[in-house]
Amino acid sequence: MTKDRRHLMRDSQEDQRTAGQVPQTPQTTSPSYRLAFTDEDFLLRDDLRPVRWQLELLKPELLMNEAGVHSTVVLFGGARIPEPAKKHTARTQTLADLSAFYEEARLFARRVTEWSLETGGSENVIVTGGGPGVMEAGNRGAEEAGGRSVGLNIVLPHEQAPNPYVTPELAFNFHYFAIRKMHFLMRAKAVCVFPGGFGTLDELFETLTLIQTGRMKRVPFLLFGRAFWEKIVNWEALAEAGTIAEEDLQLFKFVETADEAFEAMRSWTHAGERREHIPGRAE
Repeated sequence: MTKDRRHLMRDSQEDQRTAGQVPQTPQTTSPSYRLAFTDEDFLLRDDLRPVRWQLELLKPELLMNEAGVHSTVVLFGGARIPEPAKKHTARTQTLADLSAFYEEARLFARRVTEWSLETGGSENVIVTGGGPGVMEAGNRGAEEAGGRSVGLNIVLPHEQAPNPYVTPELAFNFHYFAIRKMHFLMRAKAVCVFPGGFGTLDELFETLTLIQTGRMKRVPFLLFGRAFWEKIVNWEALAEAGTIAEEDLQLFKFVETADEAFEAMRSWTHAGERREHIPGRAE
C-alpha cells in the first residue's frame, strides 16, 4: 500500500512500534492496555462482528483499487471437476465427463485475459473462488495469457490454500460468505457459470435474482453445458408455473465452448441496463 500522510500527527504504525517497546509491568501486560486495533482477542469478540464485516468489505476493495482492477469476468463452477488429464481420478463418470468444461474454462479465461491485456489489463479481469476444479481452470487460463486473476477464497475445513494460478497480490480470504459474494459482483461485467454443486447453484440463483429484480444491472450471463443445466433445473417448468416470467429465461444463455461464450459476451444485448419492473409481478 502507498503511504500518503495528509496530517502531521503520529500514525498508527508509529504508535504500534512504540507500544511494543514499553517496560513490561502488570499494567502494560494487561489485555486492557493493548491498542484496540492490534488486539486480536478484542477484534474477534462477537460484539465486533459489524467491524469485521466492514474490514472484509474494505480490504479487498482497497487492494483491487490499488492494483487497478476496474472490472471483472466472473467464473463460477464445481470444485470437483478435474482437468482432462486427471479425469480418471474423478469420483463418478459424470464428473469425468464434465472435465471437458475444465478445458473450456481455461480456454475462455485465457481468451478473455488476452482481450483484457489489449487495453492495459484493468478491465475484464478473471475472478474465481480461488479453489480447485473450474476455479483453478479460470485462474490457470489467465496466467497462461500472461495476465492477472483474482481468487476469492473462503475458510473451509478441507481447503488450505488457493490454487497456484491465482495472482498472489489478488488472493483474498474471507470469513463471511455474504461479503465474498458482494466482491464477486461489485465489478462484474459478465458472469459465467459452469457445472457445479450447491455452491455453484447458490451463486447462480442469487445472481440471477439480483438481475431479475433490478438490484443489479444486466450483464452477459452464460451457462456452460445446456445438457447439464436442463437436467438439473427445469427452467421451462418454472415459467409455465408462473413462478418466474417467460422473459426471465432471456436473462441467461446456454453456451458450450469458450469461443461461443466469448462471442456471446461481446455481443450481449441490454448489457448495463437495469430492469425497472419485474415481468409477471403485479404492480
